[in-house]
Amino acid sequence: MQRETYIQTINQLFDVNPVVALLGPRQCGKTTVAKQFIEQTNEPVLLLDLENPYDLARLDAPMLTLEPHTGLIIIDEIQLRPELFPVLRVLIDQKKSRKWLILGSASRDLIRQSSETLAGRISYLEMTPFALSEVTDREKLWINGGFPPSYLANNEDTSFQWRQDYISTFLERDIPMLGFQIPARAMRRFWMMLSHYHGQTFNASEIGKSMGISHVTSRHYLDILTGTFMIRELMPWLENLGKRQVKSPKIYFRDSGIYHTLMDIKNYQTLFYHPKLGASWEGFALEQIIIKMKSRIEDCYYWGIHGQAELDLLLFKNGKRLGFEFKYSDAPRLTKSMSIAYELLNLDKLFVITPADVQYHLTENIEVVNLNTFIKSKLD
Repeated sequence: MQRETYIQTINQLFDVNPVVALLGPRQCGKTTVAKQFIEQTNEPVLLLDLENPYDLARLDAPMLTLEPHTGLIIIDEIQLRPELFPVLRVLIDQKKSRKWLILGSASRDLIRQSSETLAGRISYLEMTPFALSEVTDREKLWINGGFPPSYLANNEDTSFQWRQDYISTFLERDIPMLGFQIPARAMRRFWMMLSHYHGQTFNASEIGKSMGISHVTSRHYLDILTGTFMIRELMPWLENLGKRQVKSPKIYFRDSGIYHTLMDIKNYQTLFYHPKLGASWEGFALEQIIIKMKSRIEDCYYWGIHGQAELDLLLFKNGKRLGFEFKYSDAPRLTKSMSIAYELLNLDKLFVITPADVQYHLTENIEVVNLNTFIKSKLD
């Protein structure tokens, strides 16, 4: 599947900086996009995969390997050799005409050397698994998640098995390769406990107590899952209201398929009767909206006043305040919470996102809209 949007964005970012970092979870399709990008370039290309022992050995002498090349240099799984960044800085400054596309399965916070060493030379592009804007089957995407091998699997059993294997590999191989010495069993238990907090505020002390670990360790585990694109941590927005607002972050599984696997949900029939149906829809729709809006993490919040009102998602975009509520309902109605959020947060618009094939206004600026319709819409 061609993912033209990412290829176009990479080209645009190369007009800004000589280095583009394409970051996203393992198996989301970064290498495929890099190869599609190669097909569209006329420059000589050097492709190095740091999971390939031969390529890894070549970079034991990075200057000798990289310096002769003048065109496009692609380094896959860069997080495995973070000590390369100072070398890249020297080579980048030595010859400005080179282009560098580096792929990583960890966030810029986990690959700190890149932001520090390559400051002023690097642009970041976060890549996700398949999004609703790229596929046609919303139900399949919701159940299986967007990882290409899971979404494109021939049947639900194959998809579910792939995700089970993915989770095991992630825990047993990927986390240790990032340098974290955490028992796979402990991280799996923590991850499974998080599934019960999906769409809820995160309490490090509460989870830590349940697991027999400190709140500091619990927080560290969450940081790892956030930094490897498994969990989205949504920070609270604090308006100057003089009211008791919620101050703890909310957590969501970024891929609905991984969430369903940890909850042992194989298909839509099981999900439909599951008590977490609403939470699953909220997390899935929230992630699709953030992708649609191309929102940076620092522009995404939720908001709440204890016992009075809340807003699932608050986005700052082009100088506007946009609010989103996610309701698994055929015909959502106006609630007191929506009205309070709209007024106190001075929202420009509030969208109520539903799976139902409906679109209507609750007030002039509070609108109920189907998720697919919103994803296809063109916003000002």
